[in-house]
Amino acid sequence: MASDSKTLYQQLLVVRSQLGDRAALDELVALWDRRLLYYIRRLLSVEADAQQVLQEVWLKVLAGLNSLQDPARFAPWLYSLTRYTVIDHLRDSYTRRQLLATADVDLAADGAEDHCEKFDDAEQIHYALSQLDVVDREVLTLYFLDDLSVNDVAAVLNIPAGTVKSRLYHARRALSAVLERQ
Repeated sequence: MASDSKTLYQQLLVVRSQLGDRAALDELVALWDRRLLYYIRRLLSVEADAQQVLQEVWLKVLAGLNSLQDPARFAPWLYSLTRYTVIDHLRDSYTRRQLLATADVDLAADGAEDHCEKFDDAEQIHYALSQLDVVDREVLTLYFLDDLSVNDVAAVLNIPAGTVKSRLYHARRALSAVLERQ
């Protein structure tokens, strides 16, 4: 029951934001900002890049919120928008690296991360997620950590629900393998 009222309240915030209510938009941002940053951090390894992408996402939300016809679809719409923004960022980053490499510019190597021997459960999961491919990290993050349904994950990733289930199966196995190695 609480989840239903929370969902309805969020839908109301979306509609109010679409009508130009600044306070509703601020509240919507407050509700989603941390969750989106968490999702972005699972896909990008550099904190500054994650913050930059988050800002780009909110700019795109401001520009496109009125195009959302069904407020109940806000979460999948928001995650799709975020995903495509991350993909654009990765594509741009890859292109920049290629251009720099062809110009014989030495890129500063990323510092090796020190990995602690002991993790608590949450740290172990986050570390293990960071060791997975982006595809596996993304599906696990959306489904388990962001609590989206299989259908919502399918909408965000623009793939069939059966493919989401298959990716979840393989991603869980990959995650288990990483955790066992720890």
